[in-house]
Amino acid sequence: MDRSIARTLVLANEFVELRPMAMEDAGALAEALEDAPETFAYFPPPYAPEPGERITREAMEKFIGSRLKDAACVAFVVVERASGRVVGGTCYLDIRPMHRGLEVGATFYAKRVRGTKVNAACKRLLLGYAFEEAFDGRCERVQLKCDARNVASRMGIEKLGARFEGALRKHMVMHGGYVRDTLMYSIVRDEWASVREGLDRRLA
Repeated sequence: MDRSIARTLVLANEFVELRPMAMEDAGALAEALEDAPETFAYFPPPYAPEPGERITREAMEKFIGSRLKDAACVAFVVVERASGRVVGGTCYLDIRPMHRGLEVGATFYAKRVRGTKVNAACKRLLLGYAFEEAFDGRCERVQLKCDARNVASRMGIEKLGARFEGALRKHMVMHGGYVRDTLMYSIVRDEWASVREGLDRRLA
């Protein structure tokens, strides 16, 4: 199936480079997250270690493997350009060429870059490519979602200017058997110019 987004895609601006995630990145990702075992607390299994579990190279290899096997996913590692270090990961998910839509998600960062310009820089690249180049420049919708308990993620999505669409109740079974509600947001084509301006202001 033509996903319309190549797995070889590289995106970059002055703050970050997003390059294809590869198994060789497992060690660097584990190192970036060694002081943040809570990183995957809101990620559903089987894609991530259990919350509080030490994030090892082996755990990251499992995570990377799950992403690379997903035909509707294009996964990236996030490289901080100032240091040249891997500081996280993010993905295009649920890529739907027929309907010209996709999801931006499965995002995580090293603790030291949370609250910096890194996330805004990543979203500027991912959303810019989605709306301006993917599907021959005709993307209609980018969705984002989060666990209803994840206040930080919810605030970050809303700060982008994404519109809340509602909650999918009892949507995913998490580690330990908890059944989460998932909050759904989207940015549609008509809203992209305003979202882009907001991101550009944050990065200026």
